[in-house]
Parts: sequence; C-alpha cells; structure tokens
Amino acid sequence: MSEILEQLLEARRAGRPCALATVAATTGSVPRHPGAKMIVYEDGSISGTVGGGKFEALVIAEALDSIEGKQPLLKTWPLREDQPESFGAICGGEVTVLIEPQVPAHRLLIVGGGHCAQSIAKLAAECGFFVTALEDREDILARCETAHQRLTDPAPGHIASRQWDKNDAMVIVSRHYDIDREALAAALKKGGMGYLGMIGSRRKVLQVFDRLKADGYRADQLANVYAPIGLDIGSDSPAEIAVSVVAEMLMVLRGTSGQSLKIQPGAGRYTSR
Repeated sequence: MSEILEQLLEARRAGRPCALATVAATTGSVPRHPGAKMIVYEDGSISGTVGGGKFEALVIAEALDSIEGKQPLLKTWPLREDQPESFGAICGGEVTVLIEPQVPAHRLLIVGGGHCAQSIAKLAAECGFFVTALEDREDILARCETAHQRLTDPAPGHIASRQWDKNDAMVIVSRHYDIDREALAAALKKGGMGYLGMIGSRRKVLQVFDRLKADGYRADQLANVYAPIGLDIGSDSPAEIAVSVVAEMLMVLRGTSGQSLKIQPGAGRYTSR
C-alpha cells in the first residue's frame, strides 16, 4: 500500500490527473479485501489492482468518468450470478469501491521564467493552481522556485503534447517576441485551454497578431487571446502585474464579471447587529 500512496503523491506533485479507487467494503467471496487500492490515470493506465477482470475494467471506466467530472463516487458491484447487474461474475459476494478523483482545480503553464513569470508563478500557486514554468535558460528557470514543474522544453512542442481543458490557463511572458509568437501559434493550433494570455505593449501584440494572421490564423482565434494581458489596475512592478494577471485568469476561468463588490448607495438596507 505504501508504494501506491507514494505513486499517488508523485502524480499529485507532477500535476497528473488520476483517481484513487479503494475497496471500501465487501460481503461474501470477493477477489480483494477492504483497503485494496488502485490508481487510475487519465490515459487509462493503472497502478495496483482492486480485483482484475471485468469488474476491474468497470471500476476503471467509472474512475475515468470521475476524473473528467471531478466528482467522487461510491458504488457497489454485485459479484453473484443471480444478479442481472453482476456482468457474469460468479464470486458470490459484492464489492463497494470508493473512487476519489485527484485533479488540480486549475493548471497554469507559464512560458518564460523572468521576473514577471516568477511573480505570477508564486501568486498562482498560492491561489491553488498547479504551475508549470517553461524556460530554456536553466539559471533563470531555477528562480521560479514556486512552480511545481520547471522544464526547459521548447514551448511549441510542449504545448502540442499536452491535453488541455477549460480549467487550464496559459500565460506567455517570455523574453523575446519570436518565442511569444511561436508559443501563441502553438496554443492557437492546439486549443482547449480556458484562458490564454500574452504580455506585451499594444504595439507588440498587434505585430504578433499581424504575423499570425499572415500565417493563416483567423481573427476569431486571435479574439480569444487576452493580450495585452491582465486587468487594468495600473500595475507596474512584477508583483502588481501578477495580481492583474491572476485576477484576470480567475475571472475568466470561473466565469465571473471581475467588477468591484462595493455596495452602491441605495442598493439595499444594511442592519448591523
């Protein structure tokens, strides 16, 4: 069991979505006893076992649904031939399995490792994001201490290799126009992330967009890019830029307005007690 739990911790450290399936209760003759565990990864691979055969295949299917829906499940499977839902099992008992998805609420990929990237990584991690930093300069990457993953992979290849969903965010804050453009092109081609932003002046952003349009990217694709990045709070320092960017990411990913919560005069009565 200790090996399974260590593998679970490793998956969580790596931000790899998975589900932990645990035999919670049994009656009669069953293949595994309470406490038996299995990890199911989002690609369908497993570690450990809860019994094998058709029963385990059904648990894996439910675990994959649990990962996608990010909802736990407690389900009982009868393993008796006299039960129509027993799928032909003849063990004679029944097994109850608890499936617990292990999925970060939000994942953030930061392309770049400079001062702004470091500040964004720190604040995003504190807000519960699983943060990956991409930077080809190892000495600069080492300064992104709060990122959960630090990689020197070329941005286009890494972006193309990942599976993205609506809870994922990508922020492009590299040191060079060409790196930003190549990363943005790869992100637009791959698609799937809930938030995509790029730092830069208005002039730089328009230059990047013009180049991408010349390369065949559509205006409606570019319209989904948050660039220049962040909310308008007059930010200047890397820490202030991080506040602006992370606030915008949360606003977009959570589907909120980003408006002030200030109560307006006449909006309603307030009674203190």
